[in-house]
Amino acid sequence: MQKLVFTGSNDLNSSLFTTDEIIAEFSGNSRDSVTKLIRTYKSDLKEFGKLGFQIRPMPSGQKAKVFHLNQQQATLLITYLDNTEPVRWFKKELVRQFYEMQAELTARRLERSKSKQIRLSMTDAIRQMGFSPHFYKHFTDLVYKKALGFNAKQLREARNVEPTATPLDFLSIEEQAAINQIEILTTGLITLGRSYDEIKLILNTGVVFYRTNLNTPIAVH
Repeated sequence: MQKLVFTGSNDLNSSLFTTDEIIAEFSGNSRDSVTKLIRTYKSDLKEFGKLGFQIRPMPSGQKAKVFHLNQQQATLLITYLDNTEPVRWFKKELVRQFYEMQAELTARRLERSKSKQIRLSMTDAIRQMGFSPHFYKHFTDLVYKKALGFNAKQLREARNVEPTATPLDFLSIEEQAAINQIEILTTGLITLGRSYDEIKLILNTGVVFYRTNLNTPIAVH
């Protein structure tokens, strides 16, 4: 099925949108007629948020403006189109894809919220057991390396995000779940008084874990 809905990035805080190009192609209308509708009803569309756009270079050397419409804007705009059979199919499919992608983002945000609570628990355990503050990074990298095969810095580089970005904001639900699983185990070992080296050894021997190469789904080994 053709993808109709997009996100600006893999960041779980990014917004969903479709474009005037997609609306034109799958509603059976010319792009000129769709962009004309957008400009005609711009004030209506702006009632549902900022009307985004992207400037895209064309092979001719010229630049084209591609409009980005959120779910409410897109839903409103297609009500202004003739209710032909292609338009009716497009309306149903667009609504379905917006719903599915929003549900996925919501699930990722819920998993992220769980991650924050788990992370607080590990932070408290590190402090309570008398580890120096720099061990927080060591344990974090250990968890990421064990769960996904990459430390936090490598994850940022692989996802092409800012050095200060939180890697968890760019992970899939499965990847976040893998991180959470290993972090809970690590927190338990810390509270049992195990040293960093002991915990590293335990994690590296005989523990069921998830690993990914960032391009394929996580698999159990």
